[in-house]
Amino acid sequence: MRFLSAEWRELAMLNYEIDPKRLASRVPPGTELDSWRGRSFVSAVGFRFLRTRVLGVPVPFHVNFDEVNLRFYVRRKSGSEWRRGVVFVKEIVPRRAIALVARVAYSENYVAHPMRHSIRPMIGDGPATVAYGWRRRGAWEGLSVQFSGAPVLPADDAEETFITEHYWGYALQRDGGSVEYQVEHPRWHVWRAEKASLECDVASLYGPEFAEPLALAPSTAFVADGSAVVVRRGRRIAP
Repeated sequence: MRFLSAEWRELAMLNYEIDPKRLASRVPPGTELDSWRGRSFVSAVGFRFLRTRVLGVPVPFHVNFDEVNLRFYVRRKSGSEWRRGVVFVKEIVPRRAIALVARVAYSENYVAHPMRHSIRPMIGDGPATVAYGWRRRGAWEGLSVQFSGAPVLPADDAEETFITEHYWGYALQRDGGSVEYQVEHPRWHVWRAEKASLECDVASLYGPEFAEPLALAPSTAFVADGSAVVVRRGRRIAP
């Protein structure tokens, strides 16, 4: 059943290699960590949530907004199929009602903070910039990606493809169980970053286990063009 439909646009994605041991306690039962060429990743992702409808109905004042999340990658065997999905460490949105719906529907770790974004297009030979910010503890934090040129469809075995093509979500529940939900969208074109930065107090926002990995330069960073998306209603899975 379709729970939510929207467009996700101007996705700034900063991807960091991480020791799998740092993620072990956060892996939902019934899933296992997914890796690319033997490497595990977390991604800081900022994007525009546009034309949002919940159960087919637009919610006044909650149709267009920003989101920034930190996520990592898992997979689950279902019959003969490997379902490749994401687990969210934390998701930041600008309105408390959005955070409340996500916590109730999926037990996702949403928080609400004032947010802003800046989308600067390419002018002549100059680079473009996509940036997302949130205000926390009286100060602005944020991430940004600078890029130029034309977008490309990454190769099937590229790191960018691994990051963008996880079409399931998994959420650890309060009682120790897991919920699985499907996310539908076409493949995305990407602009590879020339510069990328994440500026925030990682330890207090996401946890001390992420401070060291996210202090390093990202393994890859890029902007994805995005598309229309559909999020299906979640269901509990057996461990």
